[in-house]
Amino acid sequence: MVSQTAEYALRTIIWLASSDDVPLTTQQIAEATRVPPGYLAKILQSLGRAGLVKSQRGIKGGFVLVGDPHSLTPWDVVKVIDPVRRIEHCPLGLENHRSVLCPLHRKLDAAMAQIETALAGVTIADLVEEAGGEPPFCGS
Repeated sequence: MVSQTAEYALRTIIWLASSDDVPLTTQQIAEATRVPPGYLAKILQSLGRAGLVKSQRGIKGGFVLVGDPHSLTPWDVVKVIDPVRRIEHCPLGLENHRSVLCPLHRKLDAAMAQIETALAGVTIADLVEEAGGEPPFCGS
């Protein structure tokens, strides 16, 4: 239920959090996170507009994480890139579902709520620390 774009953004944020504030180029991040460079550039723009990363120009330039990874959660990143949409009203517009969601939509909304809770209940720093300081990517 989390899009590929959101996962790519999470990989990027986690990689930057583990880089000890050393600016990393788009190419370095792309290679490390296995995100296509062109796609990554767009993700970094979105993260930059949201104030989660900043870019530094020059010979030792690149991207760095803004803020403290101990207070940044995966949910904060997902909300910026591709928010999980909760179901508040019947998506079918059915009259008899206006005040109460049907069982299917109630279950789907409950699943989305669990995703939100799980992603908001851990910090980026927690994920880096859990991996022993190495970025927690499959196959890295």
